[in-house]
Order: sequence, then structure tokens, then C-alpha cells
Amino acid sequence: MALRTQAEEWLQTKGTDQWSDPETGERAISKWRASIDEGRSWVVVGAHGEVLATVSRGPVDRDFWTDADRPETALHLYKLMVAREAAGRQLGIRVIDWMSRLAALEGRTWVRIDTWRTNSGLHAYYERMGFKHVRTEMASHRLSGWLAQRPAGELSMPHDLLPVWPGEGQRGEASARIEMPLQKG
Repeated sequence: MALRTQAEEWLQTKGTDQWSDPETGERAISKWRASIDEGRSWVVVGAHGEVLATVSRGPVDRDFWTDADRPETALHLYKLMVAREAAGRQLGIRVIDWMSRLAALEGRTWVRIDTWRTNSGLHAYYERMGFKHVRTEMASHRLSGWLAQRPAGELSMPHDLLPVWPGEGQRGEASARIEMPLQKG
């Protein structure tokens, strides 16, 4: 939750209204807490135990994605946040690559996102990471709705991957694999 607070404060300095509305913020945090409780959120931890980033996956958001989008073919990525002290290390794209690998391992076709409609800087960031804008939905009760996707398995930084499970890539050994909860379509 500290990352969320830090992200809100940082976004205010960037001239965007993202995450500034208390009512929608409370709903979003409730949904995020549920994803944490259900084991659908992960953190990237630094060498000294500090949380550097978080990402969640979730069910398809039916306010935006329809049956015609074949939502079962996608891993839906939510709540990607990077601590300000980790900014500039390309951690966000490495987390996206991690989720992309997970989507491919599950046999999915896409990694999909929905972001705040008015945050053009965030749209440009995701487009630089290989996401293609699909469309913008204007649900009256939501401020998100800029929809994008990129192919599952696509990697932006193939030579600097985050481990998929603890111990991967260390001394040529892999410790026990963590069970990743599957996303229901």
C-alpha cells in the first residue's frame, strides 16, 4: 500500500488526474486488496528486503473487454507500480516481461492492460514497451478505459529477465517452483 501512496503523490507532480479521486481510489484499493488476498499480486524485493515494485493480475474487466475480445486468450495485468527509489532501472519493463513470460507459459496470446484514459504519458510508456492501443472505452462510472495489448511471450529486455521463481538463474540451480494462480477468463 505504501507503493500506491507513493505513486499517487508522484502522479500529482506529473500533472495528471490519475488516482486523484477518493471515491474511485477507494474502490480500486479494495479490488487491489482482494487480488493480494487471492494471491494474484507479486512484489519485486531488493537485496535488502525493500519492496521495489508490484504487479497484479486479475479477471477480465467486463466494463472494457467484451466476449468479442476473447478475454480467455489474455493475461490481464493490473497495478504495476515501481518505487521511486527504483526509477530509472528499467524495472517496470522487466516486470512486464516477467508477466509476458507467465502469459506465454499459460498458453495465452496476449498481455492486456487498461489504463487511465487521460494519462497520455502512461499510454506512451506502454506503447514504447510494445503495447498496441486497441480502443478507448468511456464507461461513465470509470476513469480507466484506454485499452492496449501486446503478444504474450514478447520480451523487451531478453538479456535482463527477472526470475520467474526464487533461485532461478543463481548458480545454475533452481529452487522449488512457486505455483502461480491461473487467471479465469
